[in-house]
Amino acid sequence: MTDNQKTNVTVSFNFSFMLGLAFIVLKLCHVIEWAWIWVLAPIWIPFALLTLLLLIIGIIALFATRP
Repeated sequence: MTDNQKTNVTVSFNFSFMLGLAFIVLKLCHVIEWAWIWVLAPIWIPFALLTLLLLIIGIIALFATRP
């Protein structure tokens, strides 16, 4: 993995975290009235997508190694 690829992943996770933090502040200041699941979505959705991707890769690897 090159340095560019590492930087891109780091920037996208930082953006998601900062967006989530902004939504939390807006929710606590009563600027937005969203449900907490959507306020926290920028934080949990990337992890959910990563988990789903790893699960799919694991299932493919499991079936690919069977004779």
